[in-house]
Amino acid sequence: MNEARGEYEARGEYEVRGEYKVPGGKLVAVTVRFDGGGAVTSCRLDGDFFVEATSDAEADAMLRDVERALASGGSVEAAIARHPDATFVGADAQAIREAFSRATDRRRGGRRETTTEADGTSEACASAEGRTAVGDVEDADFAARWARLWPQLAVVHDVPRSPAEQMRVDEAWARDVAAGRRPPTLRVWEWAGPCVVVGRFQSVPDEVHEDVARAEGFDVVRRCTGGGAMFIEPDNTITYSLYAPLWFVDGIDVAASYRLCDRWLVGALCGLGLDVRFAGLNDIASQHGKIGGAAQRRFPAPPAAVPAAAAAPSEPETLDEAARRRGPGAVLHHVTMAYDIDAIRMARMLNTSREKMSDKAVRSAVKRVDPLRSQTGMGRDEVIGHLLAYARERVLG
Repeated sequence: MNEARGEYEARGEYEVRGEYKVPGGKLVAVTVRFDGGGAVTSCRLDGDFFVEATSDAEADAMLRDVERALASGGSVEAAIARHPDATFVGADAQAIREAFSRATDRRRGGRRETTTEADGTSEACASAEGRTAVGDVEDADFAARWARLWPQLAVVHDVPRSPAEQMRVDEAWARDVAAGRRPPTLRVWEWAGPCVVVGRFQSVPDEVHEDVARAEGFDVVRRCTGGGAMFIEPDNTITYSLYAPLWFVDGIDVAASYRLCDRWLVGALCGLGLDVRFAGLNDIASQHGKIGGAAQRRFPAPPAAVPAAAAAPSEPETLDEAARRRGPGAVLHHVTMAYDIDAIRMARMLNTSREKMSDKAVRSAVKRVDPLRSQTGMGRDEVIGHLLAYARERVLG
């Protein structure tokens, strides 16, 4: 028991958690604290949803505003509307209210039924370029965006890094691309140790059995993007990050941007003879099950620094010149795939709630993952070599 929890329990307060899995979307959880008389004193919102915002501060401000609205009986919709520069992805006001209602119903001993539906998936890839049944117009647009990006892209097979360092490097490289200090980059990771990576908006105690993780030598780290917890064993995991300028995803919605950023990967995996498709918002799957999950975040261009020689410019700076000096902004898109998996160990370490699996075709988190080893018959290094060769061929044209 932590010190804070001990203090409020000593006052007769207690907490109840309610969860709601958006059909085809993400899990939303609300932990409600009640005083000794049963009145709501505060709420905490968490889950594997995403938030697109202009800054961390704006995302956090929206979450805190929603929590205050829940606790006071205010409008969740109004709280969200007060933050036009932040948007929930994979969740909405209705889902948040439902999770809150389930918490309060649990306090009263009630039970709410869950309405579920199966995740939708797109058709299998139609060619080695990863074309999916999302329409010829989208496919042509995506091909054009990649044709523009490939010649600029640096392809890096990185050195092994500790879990904590990976989290720092991932965000730092994204900010470097956003500022124009680094070219667009595709980075294949190597892990120096095992870990559980939780999403930015998840509650660690509710997602990870931390005592088991510590006992088995696993770090628990938090990444800068939303989404769910990932179980990482270095020899059984393949992870990559794409750091691309914001123009790459300009004008398309978030769901489409996932398909765009993973288009190269689907093409590469299809080249191995796999029947690969997109599932839900951010999963990559085959007919056998989930292969990997993606997460994404946009970083605006930082404020432009005034160059030393510009104290008394002879001519006004053009908008294009100012934009180049600021940097292009960036989208960070990273994917973790299971090459192989110790399913029993993962099940011991992760706390996958029944609600989270409520709209899946199979109810077990273990059964949902079908590693690349069993599907390809290739060694991990062979799979990584194929992915790198696929990307480098396209960089060279």
